[in-house]
Amino acid sequence: MKKVISTVLASLLLVGCGSTKPNNNVKDGTYEASVKGMNGDVVAKVTVADQKIKEVLLEGKETYGVGQGMPTSPMDSYPEQIVQNQSLGLDYVTGATISSAAVLNAVGNACKEAGFDVDALKEKKVSSNKQEEKYDVDVVVVGAGAAGMTAAITAKENGASVLVLEKQGIAGGATTLSGGKLIAAGTKYQEAQGYHNDTSKALYEYLKSVGKDMVDDEKLSFFTDHALEDVNWLEGLGVDIINVEPIHSSITPWRVMNTKGGGGQTSGHGGQITVPLFKKMVEEEIQFVPNAHVVELTTDQDGNVNGVKGTYKDGTEFTVLAKEVILSTGGYAQNREMTAYLGVPKYATSVPAGNIGEGITMAKKLGAKFDQAKGIQEVYVSFTSGVGINEESGLIVNDQGKRVVDEYTYQSHVATALHKTNAQLGYYIASKDDPNPTVQYAISNKDTPHADSAKELAKLIGIDEEALEATIVRYNQLCEKGNDEDFHKPSKYMQKLDGTLYAIQLNPVYTVTFGGLNTDLNGCVLKEDGTKIPHLYAAGETAFSGIFGDEYPSCGVAIGSSVRFGKMAGETAAKSALAK
Repeated sequence: MKKVISTVLASLLLVGCGSTKPNNNVKDGTYEASVKGMNGDVVAKVTVADQKIKEVLLEGKETYGVGQGMPTSPMDSYPEQIVQNQSLGLDYVTGATISSAAVLNAVGNACKEAGFDVDALKEKKVSSNKQEEKYDVDVVVVGAGAAGMTAAITAKENGASVLVLEKQGIAGGATTLSGGKLIAAGTKYQEAQGYHNDTSKALYEYLKSVGKDMVDDEKLSFFTDHALEDVNWLEGLGVDIINVEPIHSSITPWRVMNTKGGGGQTSGHGGQITVPLFKKMVEEEIQFVPNAHVVELTTDQDGNVNGVKGTYKDGTEFTVLAKEVILSTGGYAQNREMTAYLGVPKYATSVPAGNIGEGITMAKKLGAKFDQAKGIQEVYVSFTSGVGINEESGLIVNDQGKRVVDEYTYQSHVATALHKTNAQLGYYIASKDDPNPTVQYAISNKDTPHADSAKELAKLIGIDEEALEATIVRYNQLCEKGNDEDFHKPSKYMQKLDGTLYAIQLNPVYTVTFGGLNTDLNGCVLKEDGTKIPHLYAAGETAFSGIFGDEYPSCGVAIGSSVRFGKMAGETAAKSALAK
C-alpha cells in the first residue's frame, strides 16, 4: 500500500480490539437507521452475525471531499473502523464533524435496534497508532488545500521527497467548501458558447479594471497567462468541468467554469477539484499526515529555515527537518483580530475554523512582509431566503437607508459598495410585485419586516426614517423616468416600489482574504526590503498579496491563482532542495 494511504490509515485504525462478552440481547440480521447529516439523511445499514457487527454500509450525499470522497472522510473511513474495532468510540474527523456525528449516530441507532448496548460501544475508545515524531524530507508542505496539494505534486514530479502536513482530519481546506469554480480565457467551453476570441490579455485587463493600482501587474498577468494551462492540467488529473457561465449576466464573455454538480452561486462543490488532487498525491506516493498542527518554523544556526515543529491531535509533538518549507495554510477570515481593519466585526464566514492566518504569523516572526489588504471577498445576503446572491432588480440600501450601487452587478461589487459606507447590514427593499422568487419567498415569511410607508418600515428596522423615505422617493422617480441617473442600472431592472414595503435584511459574509505574505513569481517569501527568506515559500490564500484590489472580481480567481503559484512554489522548492 502506498505510503500516503498507509500514513493516513495509521491514524485511523485500531491498536487492539480486545474481546467482548456475548450479549444475548443481540440478534443477527440487517438493521437500518437514518440521521440528518450535512446535506440530508445519512442512512446506515448494519449487518450483525454471531452477535458482532459484520458490515456497515452507508448512504447519503454528504459534501464531496469533506463528509465523503476522501480516505479520511467519515463516510469512507468509519465503516471499516467500526467493524474492525467493534466500537463507536471513534474521534470525529476534524473539518467534518457534522458528518462524523451523523454517521456514528446512524450506526448507533441501527445497533440499538439489533440489541447492542450502544453506550458500551461508544465507551470503547479507538486508540490511534502514533505518527512519527521526526521526519526528514526535501520539501515539507504545510496545509493541504488546492495550493498545498498542487505544490506537493509539482515538487514530487520535480524529484523531491515531499511531506504534507494538514491541521484538519481531511485535505482540501477552503477550496472544498467553495463552489468549485475556475476561470480562464480561450477555453473550449467558451468556444461552445460562441465566445471565440477571448484571450489571456483580455482576462488580465478585466481583472485589472477591478483591482486597479492595488494589484501587482506582473503577478496578475503571470496568473492569467497560465490560467488555461492550469485548467488543462487539472482536467488531466480528473477534474470534471461541465460548462462555463458568466461572472455576472451583465459581463461578457463568459469565463467561469463549473465543475461537476456546480453552477450559479452555490457552494460545497470544490471537492471536485480537491479529491482529484489528493488522488494524484496518492499516485505519486506523497506522504500525507492529517491532524498535524504546525506551530513554528525552525531555523539553523545561521537563521536559515530548515523545517517545522508542531503537535498532533493527541498533543504529541513532532519535528520536520526539511531543505525547503512551503506554507499554504489558507487565509484568516476566522481571525477577527486580523480582519478588524474591515470595520465589520459581526460577519459570518463558511471557511474552515483553522483559517486564522497561522502561516502568515509564523513567517512574520522571521521578518516576512505582510501586505495588508484593503478588501475581502464578501457578499451581503439574507440567511433565511438567499436574497442578495443573484438578485438583478429591486432596491438595496445600507443601514443608513441610502442607495449606494447599481444593484444589477456582480454580488461582490454590491457588497463592496455597501462595505465602503461602513454598513454593518444591508436591506433589500421590495414590494409585492418583485419578480424574484427568493424575494417572494422572503415576503411570504411573516417575520420579514413590512409596513405601508417608508418611515414606518425604517422605524421597524431601526434606520433613519427621513433617509429611507428620501431614497425610495428618488428611486421611484428614476423608475418613472426609465433612466437611472444615479448609478446607471439598466432601465429594464428599474421597478417602482408601490404599496406595502418589505425590508429583507442582508448580512455580511466573508470568505477569501486578500492580504498575505509578499512573494515573488516563484513563490519565494520576501522580507520588507524585498530580499528572499531562504528556503521559505508560500502559495494560495496565505500569499494572495498582489492578486486582488478591494473587491473580489470573479469566482475562480482564488482557486486558479492558488494552483498557479502552488505550482511555482513546488517547482522552485524542489529544484533548490536537489541543488544542495
